[in-house]
Amino acid sequence: MPSRSRPTSRQRLGAALLLLGASSIVADAQTLTPAPAGSRPAIRPLGPVTATSTEPFGVVSNLRALPGGRALVNDVVNRRVVLLDEKLSVVKVVADTTAATANAYGANPGNLIAFRGDSTLFVDAQSLSMLVITPSGEVARVMSVPRSQDAMMLASAGLGGAYYSNGHLVYRGRPAMQFRASSTSGGAPQMPAMPDTMPVVRVNLQTRVLDTLAYMKVPNTRTTMNTTEDGKLQPSIEINPLPVVDEWTVTPSGDIAIVRGRDYHVDWVSANGEKRASPKVAFDWKRMTDVDKIKLIDSVKAIRERQLAANPGQGQDIARAFGSAMGGGAGGGGAAPQVVMRFEMRGDGGGPGGPVRAPQVVAPNFTYVSPSELPDYQPAFFANSLRADADGRLWLSTIPTKPQPAGTVYDVLNAQGEAVERVLVPEGRSIVGFGPGGVVYLQSRADGKTILEAAKINP
Repeated sequence: MPSRSRPTSRQRLGAALLLLGASSIVADAQTLTPAPAGSRPAIRPLGPVTATSTEPFGVVSNLRALPGGRALVNDVVNRRVVLLDEKLSVVKVVADTTAATANAYGANPGNLIAFRGDSTLFVDAQSLSMLVITPSGEVARVMSVPRSQDAMMLASAGLGGAYYSNGHLVYRGRPAMQFRASSTSGGAPQMPAMPDTMPVVRVNLQTRVLDTLAYMKVPNTRTTMNTTEDGKLQPSIEINPLPVVDEWTVTPSGDIAIVRGRDYHVDWVSANGEKRASPKVAFDWKRMTDVDKIKLIDSVKAIRERQLAANPGQGQDIARAFGSAMGGGAGGGGAAPQVVMRFEMRGDGGGPGGPVRAPQVVAPNFTYVSPSELPDYQPAFFANSLRADADGRLWLSTIPTKPQPAGTVYDVLNAQGEAVERVLVPEGRSIVGFGPGGVVYLQSRADGKTILEAAKINP
């Protein structure tokens, strides 16, 4: 078995929340009014591991289960798509960055989408294309993305993913904004305000018509720009360690599920557009006092400082991303940033026709929201915590509100939005996909490498 990986930022934050010591109570009728906590199912462990990969991966963003126990794996760090057999051994490389395959994996991470039958789409935002992959790992044909401006959203597995449903691609929409600014006086440009809600949309693959199906609350990170004494730009990023957000996914039947973070219930949109809402899910809501909020902010600050001390280059990585977005413009079609910023900084003090250079961006300064902006009740989940299994059930990793076994506890919700199980995934592992018959695919990171495992849900 692989060695355990270091705790993630999410696990550290969960531990910080537990250290606050606030008692678990149920919200009053004017706020959340959740179902009684006593009706929650007992936690039970995930079943034993049935297969382990022998070849390490970088980071697996998603996995597409295929007939016969095979699976397509999207390794976004090594930039390759590989076909695995039922023992998780590599059968063939479908796409990568070498000349060994005829199919190139672009410079940006791609995304696997379950397509018609047992075929799979691989979205490459850089080339604005989608490979249609057969169950045997062959590329049958290449399609263009239906909307070039949404290619990055289709290729992102970290924003809820993208799904095929009844002739449509369903995905999270992008911010409806374009921002351009020019600064010739040396002052810092202002960043646009990012919305705190985003649409869930679908596009018809034949007509290219786009429909908005629902809206969801997303994390809202406020960013400002300041000018240093030597004329460089320094982003200031405000962090909210405990945002109340919504999560979404699409089930194999084509139903869109949006889990609402404010009161923990599921809103459903069927493939034909009909909407329904499920009752609130039972949860051990935890009240956060003013003292608890201050303790949490202080704890997160300390965690962040330790992370930056252990990885000094992290701030520069963020600075390079900002610099690329501001200096590079919207090149590459769908590979452009979602918020495009262009600044004209004249180096000759002159007018039109003078040389243009992008401003130099230094490592960002991190700030934190005021404790009063934190919610009065600890949310049930973070962003990017929801998946649908092969049987149409929703798996939502929850934030612990009381001591629990080491690992991650998932609330498993049925098609009626009811919590029917609570499953404990072992410590240091995360779910990357599901197969038929209760198969759960996990990744375990250790020493900078990822090992894949297949486990089965205990009956």
